[in-house]
Amino acid sequence: MRNHFLAFCCSFLFLTTVVGQKGYELGAWVGGAVYYGDLNTTLSPRKPGLAGGLSARYNFNNRVSLRSSLNFGRIAGDDALSENNFERNRNLSFRSNVFDLTSGIEFNFMDYEHGSSDRWFTPFIFGGFSIFTFNPKAQLNGNWYALRPLGTEGQDLGSEYGRISGGFTIGGGFKWDLNRDISFNIEFSTRRLFTDYIDDVSTVYADNATILNRRGDIAAQLADRSLVDGIGVAGRQRGNSRDNDTYFFIGFGVMRYFGDIECPRISQTHE
Repeated sequence: MRNHFLAFCCSFLFLTTVVGQKGYELGAWVGGAVYYGDLNTTLSPRKPGLAGGLSARYNFNNRVSLRSSLNFGRIAGDDALSENNFERNRNLSFRSNVFDLTSGIEFNFMDYEHGSSDRWFTPFIFGGFSIFTFNPKAQLNGNWYALRPLGTEGQDLGSEYGRISGGFTIGGGFKWDLNRDISFNIEFSTRRLFTDYIDDVSTVYADNATILNRRGDIAAQLADRSLVDGIGVAGRQRGNSRDNDTYFFIGFGVMRYFGDIECPRISQTHE
């Protein structure tokens, strides 16, 4: 394992020192966000939300870049859309705004040079780490309530899950030059989160009478919204804590390159 890690580090250092086009890029993207977790247990893009953000790259060379992005997305889930009988009768739902800061390394599969006549496009992959904030809410009688302060799974006062978490990010896409300085990007990314509470659902039902006494009537109603008697019994499964939540971004972006366009080597030879 140690030898593999050293080989990776040496390979990365080699790639980042190869002679090539350097410079940085700034831009923005817009697209959609999709949630996957306890309230959407299939990969179907149910209840997609708008997403967008600001992006930056520093190109070490034609293949490797350091990238960062500040992103926003609205995610949501609803048991009413499920084809599973238990989930429909569980009848939980949520929505949340997510603010996401992601950084990582991007690798181009092909040499990519701004201003080049034959190296003006490439597919790419990237991986990194994300930090994000979230605040799940649910609707009751026409009003939206933040779920975290309600302790819907019986959390003690002051022991609620945090609103800030992280995750590993991986993605890929395709980019090409529109002109000397501007490029167009299409990309998809997914985040494997360190929390299972982005949807406020993770473990088992708590005793609803205890929630009522501790948190009040609104908390009790939002903790157990089941349509069938017996589902919300204390200790019965409410979510799946063995599998953390995930969200996806897919977007279209424009990047502006700030850097020197390298002269062809043949012209450099005759200077």
